[in-house]
Amino acid sequence: MATKATKSDAHALCELPRMPERALPVGLAPGRESLIRYIEKKWVNGTMLRYCFLRDPVQWRGGQAQEDAVSAAFQTWKDLGLGLTFTQVQDPEEAEVRIGFEPGGSWSYVGRDVLLVSDITQRTMNFGWDLTTSYGRDTALHEIGHTLGFPHEHQNPNAGIVWDQAAVISEFSGPPNNWTEDKITWNILRKIPAQQVDGSSWDPNSVMHYRFPAGVIRQPSRYQNEPLIPAPGLSEVDIAEVKKFYPALQPTVQIPELRPFESQPIDLTAGQQLNFTISPTLSRDFVIQTFGAADTVMVLFERISGQQRFLAGDDDSGTAFNAKIEQRLFRGGDYVLRLRLYSAVAVGQSAVMLW
Repeated sequence: MATKATKSDAHALCELPRMPERALPVGLAPGRESLIRYIEKKWVNGTMLRYCFLRDPVQWRGGQAQEDAVSAAFQTWKDLGLGLTFTQVQDPEEAEVRIGFEPGGSWSYVGRDVLLVSDITQRTMNFGWDLTTSYGRDTALHEIGHTLGFPHEHQNPNAGIVWDQAAVISEFSGPPNNWTEDKITWNILRKIPAQQVDGSSWDPNSVMHYRFPAGVIRQPSRYQNEPLIPAPGLSEVDIAEVKKFYPALQPTVQIPELRPFESQPIDLTAGQQLNFTISPTLSRDFVIQTFGAADTVMVLFERISGQQRFLAGDDDSGTAFNAKIEQRLFRGGDYVLRLRLYSAVAVGQSAVMLW
């Protein structure tokens, strides 16, 4: 049996920023709400996420070894062959993910919440300790996992964890975290709403799971006397989950063209995605809109020198409206529209059109 972890074994933990829950209409059908909550923070597949390391203020600089560790973690996710890709840029204005290294705490906004941090001088991710250790390398993978849209696994309502709340508060109100009871509740004791995990089973080896010393968990009973320490690196479940949302794009598969005034059916099930190319023959203002009773997120990119640049997007989920993009497109330009379905009243009863 493993020996009980002591205070000297304690590791600082990720602290999630608080964001207001997305407002949905009162009385929304439970099934529809569940699908929206499960997918709402995920990116459309095929997105290129650009990240940069902030240089100002000086206390946010991490140095080459720490930056290399973060880049290596991005590469680990990328090497899974995802449809989502990552590239480093130098200009914060070009980056969705802005990274600092202020000592003390590590954290990241979750998924598309990074887009709500519009001030390019502000971080969307921070690392507060050495990333060149085994625990540090897992920290880098963990925070990037949040940026991909994944929450903390120990807060999965299907985990069946029963906490010794007094022991949890005692443990994490002291060093190295020194959290208030409110922060402990938010980051540990709080259960994620069931609709955000869609029945997924508990994975104690997930890189999105905290380490816990023995004695803070009552159930499962094994952790009363031994610590819960996830295996290093990405678990099999981590890999399966990220591939489910971001499957590899097939470069040999021809993406259909969305032509003006030609309606294209949205014949999908929840979580699936359609992709279209747009090749304007005239430079003018265009409208792209969905029709029918469906919850969708729709994003328009321009392809320049092999890289996709975000132009515009709309998310109509939970509303009585349809996703709509109004954008000036240019003759000879190369554009890609990506549309992910949250839910639909019936398969095949919605469509998208360009005019």
